[in-house]
Amino acid sequence: MYLVTGATGDLGRRVVKAICNRREAVRAFVRLSSSYSALERLGAEIFVGDLQHRDSIARAAQGMRYIISSHGSSAKDAYALEYQANVDLIDAAKAYGVEHFVFISVLGVDHHYEESPIFKAKREVEKYLAKSGLSYTILRPSGFASNLLTLANTFERTGLYFLIGRPENRTSIVSTDDLSEIAVRACTLVGARNHTFAVGGPEALRRDEIPKIFEKIFQKKGQLLSIPLEVFDGIRGFLGLVNSGLSKELSTLRVLVANEYTCDPQPIEQIFGIELESLHHFLRRNLQRT
Repeated sequence: MYLVTGATGDLGRRVVKAICNRREAVRAFVRLSSSYSALERLGAEIFVGDLQHRDSIARAAQGMRYIISSHGSSAKDAYALEYQANVDLIDAAKAYGVEHFVFISVLGVDHHYEESPIFKAKREVEKYLAKSGLSYTILRPSGFASNLLTLANTFERTGLYFLIGRPENRTSIVSTDDLSEIAVRACTLVGARNHTFAVGGPEALRRDEIPKIFEKIFQKKGQLLSIPLEVFDGIRGFLGLVNSGLSKELSTLRVLVANEYTCDPQPIEQIFGIELESLHHFLRRNLQRT
């Protein structure tokens, strides 16, 4: 049986679906305040708990064969959810003899982006997991294709696309469905044991190519509104004077928009036996465009 944390999130929901499609048992870790009826309809066992409570994590992990940690957090909760909850989850996995642990990290986590609490927390979890003695796989995905669906809908309505930072920076955006499939396969794939993988899409796109994909899908001309990184930094600095918490929340966004996130797709395709989906195909499929 699988345990999936963050099961009502966009990635976690897809992971649960991938497991249910295999007709295998899965326990979905959810919060009481979340909406989880769709997971029940898929056939998942619902575990209502709190990732900030060690006892709750221990009860969820009991009897599990595989654990996939796919939950995320905001910057203010990075220590509690990104770090401590995963440490507790790893400890529980060891205590109950879990066969394999999959941790969803982030591409670039090893590049010392100290200003991002989330990146820092994920990197420390990677180190803890690698030293835990568990059989593990660490996946470092680039940006999720599903994160662009809201932007695509906005583009369809307004024709506008807002871009912060350098338009020429490249990114290997990964199909969120591909990532969920890779996470599930990692649990039983010998070649994935005790390895860390960068996971991206089949192409490295310039960031200003994304609205061009929207134009093709919606068959309409759009307008790119580019906000220079220096302007964003000025706004973030001002917000820090009046709301330090908001400035901290923007720190991870700053790391994401200021850097390139690309990787070679061949190792993933070869090891996991998957043909990676292009961003254009993912968007067209999820936006239900023929």
